[in-house]
Amino acid sequence: MKITIGDGRNLYSGPWGFVAQVVVMTLATILAAYLLPGVHVDTVGAAILTAAVIALLNNFIRPILIVLTLPFTVVTMGLFLLVINAIIIMMTAGLVPHFHVNGFWNALLFSLLLTGINYLLEIPNRLEHRPKYQPSDKQQNDYHTDTDEEGFTPYEEITDDNK
Repeated sequence: MKITIGDGRNLYSGPWGFVAQVVVMTLATILAAYLLPGVHVDTVGAAILTAAVIALLNNFIRPILIVLTLPFTVVTMGLFLLVINAIIIMMTAGLVPHFHVNGFWNALLFSLLLTGINYLLEIPNRLEHRPKYQPSDKQQNDYHTDTDEEGFTPYEEITDDNK
């Protein structure tokens, strides 16, 4: 039996998609906090709450910040988005009681590490949901024939009548 989260078009659609996003983000948060000395998560419950708050802020506040800082993002060719990610992490540290980040640079490193870990944790899900190649019926029939001539139109020479 295969359980599909969401409608199959978007990996994170619907309420179960949010739960899947929080689970992946929780694992990434725990691992990133373990690797960085300037970031501390006291309990697993705090890591779950941190992941949920980051997911909510990314869905609701981040788009507003991106629109407000669009000129900076264009001038820096997208690098200002890293600053927005660090701001989201610092906002999360202010909202979640047992999640601590020591300064902007630790928040920036944490967001980069969190993004990388999230990407690695998503690889199996992306591989499972990637589109499959399915040739059309005509291509399947042409594949099984012995001649290369089928399906091709004769060569037509194009001439310029104005000369």
